[in-house]
Amino acid sequence: MIQRIMKTFLCLIAMGLTLTYLPQAFAGPNLLLITVDDMSADSVGAFGAGLANTTPHIDRLASEGLCFDLAHVQVGNCYPSRNIMWSGRYPHNSGVEGFYEVKPIHFPTLCDVLQKAGYWVGIRGKVSHSTPFQPFHWDADLTIGEDGQKAHLKDVESYGASTRRGIEAAAAAGKPFCINVNISDPHKPFWSASDGHPASRVFTPDEVPVPGFLPDDPAIREELALYYTSVRRADDCVGSILHALEESGRADETFVLFLSDHGMPLPFAKTQLYHHSTHTPLIVRWPGVTKAGTRNDTHLVSAVDFLATLCDVVRAEKPANMDGTSFEPLLHGNQQKNRNAIFKAYYENAGGNRHPMRGVQSKRYLYLFNPWSDGENQFKTATQGTVSYKRLQSIAETDPEIAARLELFDHRVLEEFYDIESDPDCLHNLTGSPDHAQALQRHRTLMKSFMEESKDPMLDTFLNRGNEAVRKAFMQEQQAQADERRIQRRRNKQRKQKAERSRKGNQQ
Repeated sequence: MIQRIMKTFLCLIAMGLTLTYLPQAFAGPNLLLITVDDMSADSVGAFGAGLANTTPHIDRLASEGLCFDLAHVQVGNCYPSRNIMWSGRYPHNSGVEGFYEVKPIHFPTLCDVLQKAGYWVGIRGKVSHSTPFQPFHWDADLTIGEDGQKAHLKDVESYGASTRRGIEAAAAAGKPFCINVNISDPHKPFWSASDGHPASRVFTPDEVPVPGFLPDDPAIREELALYYTSVRRADDCVGSILHALEESGRADETFVLFLSDHGMPLPFAKTQLYHHSTHTPLIVRWPGVTKAGTRNDTHLVSAVDFLATLCDVVRAEKPANMDGTSFEPLLHGNQQKNRNAIFKAYYENAGGNRHPMRGVQSKRYLYLFNPWSDGENQFKTATQGTVSYKRLQSIAETDPEIAARLELFDHRVLEEFYDIESDPDCLHNLTGSPDHAQALQRHRTLMKSFMEESKDPMLDTFLNRGNEAVRKAFMQEQQAQADERRIQRRRNKQRKQKAERSRKGNQQ
C-alpha cells in the first residue's frame, strides 16, 4: 500500500516537472522577419523578374525555402500594410488607417505577443511604421548603432551589423530572438551614383523591363533603371542580413520570413489595390519543416494571417478577436482553411487625403470598390511626384489611350473587375462584360461577406453603392475625420514648438 502511494506520488512529481517545463519543450524557433520597401513581386528573379540577376541573394533564399506564388498584402502603402501584418487586424479594426498614431490600443501586436512567449524582440528600420504608436516597447531599436548614431537607411553593411547585434543581445538575455529587419530600398529616393551607398550592380534603361501598366517610354525606362538598381541594393542588404545569421551559427534553428510590404513606388502600383500593388514575394525558410526549392501555387496567402501563423510556429497564445487565421499547415505541406479570397482595404496616404477603397481578389479575379469616385474628386498620392506620372501627363496630351489611363488613375470609377490570369496589369475593366456578369456578382457577394464578418463601416455604403447621396454623405464624414486629425497634428506640433522655445529660453 505504502509502495503504491509512493509510486503515485513520484509519478505526480514527474508530471509536475513535465508540465513546468512544457513551454520550453515546445519552444519554437528563432524568428527573422525581413521586409523590403516598395518592391513588386515580379522584380524578384524567383518570382519571374524579366531582368537577369536582379536578386541573387533573395533567389538563393527561395531555393532553400518555400515560395508562395499567391501571397498578397492588404494595401499598397507602408504604415497600414505593416500594422496589418503585425496585428492580424484590418485597418477598421485596429484604427491604423493612415499615417497617424493610434493610442491607446486595445489589442496586442507582434512585439507584445512574442515578448509574452519569452522572446527577445528587436527591430531595424520602419520603427515608426510597424506599430500603432511610438515609442513602442521593443527590446531594442537596432537602427541605433553601438556608437549611439542612427544607421543610414541605404547602407548595406549596417543591416548585417544590426542583425548581428540583435542575435548577440538575445543570447545575452538567454532568450530566443525575434528580429524584424526592414530594408529601406527600393523605396525612394532611388539609388544614385552620388549617394555614397553603392549597389553591387547598376542597371541601364535599355535593359530593364517595363511593367504592362506603364507605357514603354525613355523617361520611364530611366526611372525604372534607378528602381531596379535599388532592388539590387535591397538584395545586397538581404545578403548582409543572412550572412550575419549564418555567422552566428543559429541559421539551422531560425525561421526566416521574407516579403515586400507592397508594390513598386510608381503609378498603378504603390498606394493602390491592384494586383501588382499587393502581390508580394513571400518566402519562408523553416529548417526541418519547409522543403528547399518548393513552391505553393495553389493556396492564397494573406498578410493579415501572419501574426496568427507566427503564434502557431512558436506555440504562443493567439490574441483574441484577430481577423487573421493561421496558414501554418501550408508550411508542413498540408491544407489551409478559411482563405478563398484576399481582402484589401485602403483609406489614405501620408498626406491625409481620404480616398477609401476596398478589394477582393480570388485566384482568378480582382474586384475593386471605389466609393470616392464621382468624376470630380481627384486621387492624391505620392506616385504623382514621380517622373513616370509626369511623363504620363505629357504623353496623354496627344495619346487618347494614355489619356484614358490617366483619367482612370486620377478619378477612378465606382467598380472595377479584372481577370488576373489573363490581365494581371489590370488594363481591361470587365464590369460591363456580359460574359463576366456571374463572376462579378460572386465577388460582390464575397465583398459583402467580408464586410459583414469584419464589421466594416463601409458596408452600408457598399450595399447602397448605386445611391450617389449615400456615397457623398459617407465621403463627407470620412474627409471631416481626416481634416480634424490634420488640425490636431498641427496643434500638437505648435505645442511642441512652443514648449521647446520655452525650454531654450529658460536655459539662457
